[in-house]
Amino acid sequence: MTVTEIGTARRRKEDQRLITGRTRYTDNMVLPGMLHLALVRSPFAHATITAIDVSAAKASPGVMAVLTGADVAEIQGSLPCAWPITPDQKAPPHPAIAVDHVAFAGEVVACIIARTAAAARDAIELVDIDYDELPVILDLEEALDDKILAHPELGTNLSATWVFDSSEAGTGGDVSKAIDAAEVLIERTYIQQRVIPAFMEPRSTLVDPTGDQTTMWSSTQVPHILRLMLALTLNIPETKVRVIAPDVGGGFGGKLQVTPEEIITMLAARHTGKPCKYTETRSESLMAAHHGRGQVQRLKLSATKDGIVTGLDVRLLAHMGAYLGLVTPGVPILGAFMYNSIYKFPAYRFECKNLFTNKVWTDAYRGAGRPEATFAIERLMDDLAAELDMDPIELRRKNWIKHEEFPFTSVCGLEYDSGNYEAATDKALGLFGYDELRAEQKRRRDAGERVQLGLGVSTFTEMCGLAPSRVLGSLSYGAGGWEHAQVRVLPTGNVEVVTGVSAHGQGHETAWSQIVADRLGVAFENVEVLHGDTQVSQKGLDTYGSRSLVVGGMAVVAAADKVIEKARTVAAHLLEASVDDIEFAGGTFSVKGTDQGMTLGEISLATFAAHNLPDGFEPSLDSDATFDPENFSFPHGTHLAAMEVDTATGETTLMKYVCVDDIGNVINPMIVEGQVHGGLVQGIAQALFEEAVHDDAGTLVTGSFVDYLVPSAADMPSFTTDRTETPSTTNALGVKGVGEAGTIASTPAIVNGVIDALRHLGVTDMKMPCSPFRVWTTIQQASGGAGNGKHVATPASTQPKSPEQVGVNSSGSLPTGDVQ
Repeated sequence: MTVTEIGTARRRKEDQRLITGRTRYTDNMVLPGMLHLALVRSPFAHATITAIDVSAAKASPGVMAVLTGADVAEIQGSLPCAWPITPDQKAPPHPAIAVDHVAFAGEVVACIIARTAAAARDAIELVDIDYDELPVILDLEEALDDKILAHPELGTNLSATWVFDSSEAGTGGDVSKAIDAAEVLIERTYIQQRVIPAFMEPRSTLVDPTGDQTTMWSSTQVPHILRLMLALTLNIPETKVRVIAPDVGGGFGGKLQVTPEEIITMLAARHTGKPCKYTETRSESLMAAHHGRGQVQRLKLSATKDGIVTGLDVRLLAHMGAYLGLVTPGVPILGAFMYNSIYKFPAYRFECKNLFTNKVWTDAYRGAGRPEATFAIERLMDDLAAELDMDPIELRRKNWIKHEEFPFTSVCGLEYDSGNYEAATDKALGLFGYDELRAEQKRRRDAGERVQLGLGVSTFTEMCGLAPSRVLGSLSYGAGGWEHAQVRVLPTGNVEVVTGVSAHGQGHETAWSQIVADRLGVAFENVEVLHGDTQVSQKGLDTYGSRSLVVGGMAVVAAADKVIEKARTVAAHLLEASVDDIEFAGGTFSVKGTDQGMTLGEISLATFAAHNLPDGFEPSLDSDATFDPENFSFPHGTHLAAMEVDTATGETTLMKYVCVDDIGNVINPMIVEGQVHGGLVQGIAQALFEEAVHDDAGTLVTGSFVDYLVPSAADMPSFTTDRTETPSTTNALGVKGVGEAGTIASTPAIVNGVIDALRHLGVTDMKMPCSPFRVWTTIQQASGGAGNGKHVATPASTQPKSPEQVGVNSSGSLPTGDVQ
C-alpha cells in the first residue's frame, strides 16, 4: 500500500543536525587567515561628524586596518530600497559607514579590522570622534510639522504619501458620503508601538575574497536578492559574487534586508584581501537592526444602527526611521488592502504618510503591514459592538463574506478565492466554551470581583504568498514575485530538489520532500533538498511574506510534473507503446491494460545510459520550472482569548487561547502547528510584553533582553489549535500560507480581551503593550483615580515597588513614553 506523504506529520529532516549541535551557522565558520571586524557606532541620534582620529586604534595590538566613511565614500554606494511607492518619494543616501552625518544612535561611523574579535572590540574605544549634536525628531506627529528635520538636506520629513480610494479605483463608493450619512460613527486612534524582530541568531557575515569569486556567507533570508544588490551597490559583476545562507537561526522579516554590516564586511575583505567576519552582539542587534511596526492609525468606521458597516476611512502616519531599507516604504502599503479584512465594506479610503525620524529604520516584521491592519479593524469591530450593545461575534456575522459568496471581490479590488468564516468561527466557539465564559464574565462583574474576565475576538484574513509579479509591478515594487525550482532525478532513482526559497526555520527540506515523494512516487528519505546557495540554486526570490509553499512549493510541483512527462516519453519508447497509453502511479509507468511497466528509477538509469532513447530526446529527466501565481492566497481564521485582569495590580493573565485557522490543504500538520504556535507568541508579545523605547535624545533604552521583554514558554499557556480546510482554488495543491497567521490574528484578540475585561469600568482603549503598570494606570484614569468599590484602586499591600514585582520590564512600566 502506497503511503501518502502530503498530510502526514513527518518529523523535520532539518532538526537532527540542529538539536545535536551540528549546525552550520555563519559565526561557526572559520577560514584560514580570517580577520575579525568590530564596528564603531554613533552614540548620538543626530549629529554631524567634524573629525575622526583613528591613529590610536590603528596602533592597537592585532589591528590590521581601520576604515571610516571618508575612506570608502567613493566605493560604498548607497544601501538599496527596492520599493519606491510613489514617483516623488524622497530618500536620503544611505551609506554603510556614515561620512559626515549620522541620523540615528547606532549608525556605523568606523570599522576596526583585527586578527581577533577581542582585539577588534578593544580598539573601538581608541577611535576618537568629534560630533556636533543636532536636534532630534522622534515623534511622528512632530515629524509631520517639519520643525526639526531628520535629514535637513531633504527639506521635509515626509518621504511619500500613498492613497487608495475605492471611489476613484472603481471598486467601491465614496467613503466621505458614507461617513456623512452614518447612523453610528466610530472614531479611534491606535498606536502600533515599535517592536524588534529579536531572532535567536544574531546577524553574522563572513566574506572570502581570495578566489575567482567573492563568496559571502550571511545569516540572511534573501541570498539571491542580496547577491544582486551587492553587485549593484558596489559595482561588482554579479557573476563574481556568490552568496550562501547556511543554517539561519530565525529571521521573522528582520533578515529580509541588505544590511550596512554586509556591505562593510565585503568592503573590509576587498580592502585587506583576506577573509573577514563580523558578528553582531545582541545589543547591536536590538539597536541597529531594523525594527518593525511603528504607526499612528487614525480611523473612522461608519455603520447603521443595526450594525451593518458602510464605510471605513484609514489615515496612517508610518515610521520610516532614519532611512529607507529594502522594502521599508511598502510595508504599510501591504496593509492597505487588509483593513477591510473579511467584511463587506461598500466604501473605503486609505491614506499613508511615510515619515523620517532619528531612529533606526523600520522594515518587514512577521506579517509586514497586515498585523497592523488586522489590529485596527478588529479593535474597531469590538468598539462598534460595544457601542451598539451587541455581541462581537454577532456583529462580525452580520458583516463578513458568506461562504457561498466566494469568489468575492473586496472593496480594495482583490479577489478572495475561497473561505468559510462561519465554519472556522463555529469550531472555535465550541472549543473555547464561549457561552460558558460569557456567563462567568457576568458572574464576576455582578459580584464586583477583583479579577475580571474579558473575551477577545479576532476574525481575520490576510493576503500572502507575496506575488504575483504583475500586481507587485503595479505597486512599483522593484522585483517580481515568481519562484524557481529544479527537480533532478539521479541514475540511482534518488531525487534532488533545488529550490529558490531559502529556509530559516520553516521546514522546507521536509515539506518539499513530502511533495516530491508523493508526486514522483519515490521514498521520502530518497529526496534531498538544496537551497540557500546562489551557485547551487541559481534562480530564486527567497523567503518572506508566507510565499514559500504557495509560490516556491508550486514551482517544485511544476518541475516534478515536467519530470513525469519526460519520463513518460522514455517509458513509451522502451515499452514500445504510445505515449497516450502510458499511465503513471506510485512511481511506476505502465501500459494501459497490461502488466508491463517500469519504475521511475529504472527509467532514470536508462536515460542516464542513453543507449536506447527516442530520436532527438536529450538524455536527462531533470526539469526546471518558474511559477508566478495569478493571485495571492487568503488564509483566514478565528482566534479567541480569555484574559483575566487583576484590577488592583493591573496584572493580566492569558487564561485560555483558542484558534481555528483555515490554510487550505496541509502538507505537514506538525510544521503547521509549529508555525502557528510561534506566530501566536510573537503576536501576543506585542500585545503584552514588547516595546522598543527611546529616551528624549533618541537613545534606545531597551537595548538588551534585560529591558526588552521577550516572552518565554513559561509566560504562555497551552494553546488550543485546530483547522478547517477550504482549499485554495488558485494553485494545484490547494494550499495557503501559514507562517504569519498567528502573529496577525493574536495581537487584537489579546487587547480586545483586556479591554473587554475592563470596559464596564470605563476603559475603552489602551496603548500596547498592556503591561501591569499600564493596565493599572488606565484603570485609574478611567475611574478618576479613586476607588469605586470595584477594586480599581491599588491597596498599599499590593502597590508595586518596582516593575519587576509585577512581571514587567522597564519598557512596560513607563506611564508615558515613546511608543510611536
